[in-house]
Amino acid sequence: MTMKYLRGVATLKLDAAKCRGCGMCLNVCPHAVFRLEGRKAAIADADLCMECGACAANCPAEAVSVKKGVGCAQAVRMGFLKGTEPDCGCGDDSSCC
Repeated sequence: MTMKYLRGVATLKLDAAKCRGCGMCLNVCPHAVFRLEGRKAAIADADLCMECGACAANCPAEAVSVKKGVGCAQAVRMGFLKGTEPDCGCGDDSSCC
């Protein structure tokens, strides 16, 4: 079973022009968000991203960025761990979480 979070909310970005194709993002990503296309990294499925920040922290070319531990994905994870409903701090916005 592949765990997906909320669609379209991950803050993950990849600057392909900076990518050196080292594959470090593939090695450290716990959810197989990346793949290699030719000799560059590509985002296979951003909705798998849990915004842990491992890819950005380990990219020697600084081609990957993500706001780790933010947004709805983090709220869903923390709600699951705490046994509560997700709370991302969006207030009364029903489109959130």
